[in-house]
Amino acid sequence: MPNFLKSLFGQVVVALVLGVLVGVMWPDFAAQLKPLGDGFIKLIKMIIAPLVFGVVVHGVVGAGDLRKVGRVGVKAIIYFEVVTTIALVLGLVVAYAFAPGAGMNIDPATLDASAMSTYTERVSQVTGTVDFLLRIIPTTVVDAFAKGDILQVLLIAILFGAGLSLLGERGQPVANFIGLTTEVLFKVIGFIVRLAPIGVFGAIAFTVGKYGIASLQQLGYLVALFYMSVIIFVFGVLGLILKIAGFSLIKLLAYLREELTIVLGTASSDSVLPQVMRKLERLGIKDSTVGLVIPTGYSFNLDAFSIYLTLAAVFIAQATNTPLSTGDLLVILGVSLLTSKGAHGVPGSAIVVLAATLSALPVIPAIGLVLVLSVDWFMGMARALGNLIGNCVATVVVAAWEGDIDRERANRVLNGDLTTSTDEILVDSEAEAVIGQPGISTAH
Repeated sequence: MPNFLKSLFGQVVVALVLGVLVGVMWPDFAAQLKPLGDGFIKLIKMIIAPLVFGVVVHGVVGAGDLRKVGRVGVKAIIYFEVVTTIALVLGLVVAYAFAPGAGMNIDPATLDASAMSTYTERVSQVTGTVDFLLRIIPTTVVDAFAKGDILQVLLIAILFGAGLSLLGERGQPVANFIGLTTEVLFKVIGFIVRLAPIGVFGAIAFTVGKYGIASLQQLGYLVALFYMSVIIFVFGVLGLILKIAGFSLIKLLAYLREELTIVLGTASSDSVLPQVMRKLERLGIKDSTVGLVIPTGYSFNLDAFSIYLTLAAVFIAQATNTPLSTGDLLVILGVSLLTSKGAHGVPGSAIVVLAATLSALPVIPAIGLVLVLSVDWFMGMARALGNLIGNCVATVVVAAWEGDIDRERANRVLNGDLTTSTDEILVDSEAEAVIGQPGISTAH
């Protein structure tokens, strides 16, 4: 038990339990603890943009062959689109098989539209394909980092890395500087991640204190179905894909247990992005592949979010007695494939993107979004977990597809033969001694 409490995983688990207890026993006090969770996530987010830039640039330079970088990117996009489509279809199948909204018989005219005003104002941020692609291009380099837009930072990093790579030996001092700066940022993350138990405690206490366990009663069936769908997708679809790639999903989840626990408590996968990238490198995956797949996946590979989109859309139609034709379902699928790509970085993204999806299908009353608003946080936990697991699996699969993973090392790490906890990865200075080499990971 003492060793368990000393580990980050143990501390986060204790924080989760304490958060629930405080939320149940002192709900008014717990509702005021939201800044603890928000502050932790903001601390992580302030590092993400420069960290992604450094990792990607160093990865591109370390890869050497720019054609290889492009090949990895294309394979990642193909994988993302195939798996996202499967997730969207799963959401539809579950919605029709279990009909969570059937029998509610809600008249849209009776719903309070004021609750949606904040979100509908942001729908314009989630637009068509052309607008989405144009939004990837930042107004200025500084603007991309100021907003923390990961896709824009990724574009800048790829271009900068390509240019730096073409300079050859002349660009090595700059590459070394970026590598060293990235190591410093990882050290900073090591300090911040120690605050994870406090952040998780505050987030969970606030949620239970404000909404209460009873808040799930009316829409509990929808929430339960969503969690069931995510579990089916993770262990059924992702588990099978990873098995084909030659690895065990259960072992990968055990390896990432600390990060997954933090995400469960904060309902944000952003809170663990830096340490997940480093852990995947320690698994034996080349940093150039990790640096490309993970940041891109945060916008293009939202598996659990995709399930949520189609499941919630059909739920609203069922709850408001709105019949849907086969054509309507195909429109939902097609539009969701586009709108899901604009989710990351949009405030209140889940509701906003769902509103944008429904706007393309006027037959479903958009005011029905009010129905899922009250339980969105609870569904957000499963969304964040499912999205993170999906991106980690995607990185392993793309690396295996490209031959960018040391299988022997990966199996040793997953089997527990090599100890690689978050504590060691982010704090152990000896493990970070190699700086200025082609790639920032010592795993290769």
